[in-house]
Amino acid sequence: FFFSSRRRHTRCLSDWSSDVCSSDLDIERFLTDRGLLDQVGQIRQQLSQKASDLVVNAMGFLGVPYRRGGNTAENGFDCSGFVRAMFEQTVGLILPRRAREQAETTQPIDPKDLQPGDLVFFNTMRQKFSHVGIYLGDHKFIHSPKPGERVRVDDMRQAYWERRFTGARRVPANSEQP
Repeated sequence: FFFSSRRRHTRCLSDWSSDVCSSDLDIERFLTDRGLLDQVGQIRQQLSQKASDLVVNAMGFLGVPYRRGGNTAENGFDCSGFVRAMFEQTVGLILPRRAREQAETTQPIDPKDLQPGDLVFFNTMRQKFSHVGIYLGDHKFIHSPKPGERVRVDDMRQAYWERRFTGARRVPANSEQP
């Protein structure tokens, strides 16, 4: 379960992977242990406030289980449901539900121009835009990968993701609500 207060979350992970309840300090410790806290700090200084909030908010959902069609932390996320929920909660934008539709409604960018908060797409189901995640910086992205897995951070340079990368997209700052 989650309690939301000014985009900060406290959750109990006992249903997902351990009997650990997470607060902001537990999340900070988790990020520090994995070497991600320094990256988040650097990212925060370099980004617009909305993109920074998006990345930090998304990191708060590490460990939430994958669920096909899922779009809430309570029930689990699939990849596009996770991206959609993060943008809606943090930026106030409602993206389309499917990864392919998210790719169609965002602006293509050169991968070398990726910035934290941009979307990265992969071909995981013999479709050009069948998987989506949120770019964190330093070749890392956060996503909800597949059944049996949980929201996690992966490196785009890993052979699996590198072979399947199909494009980078940016959500326009002036996107209109549907």
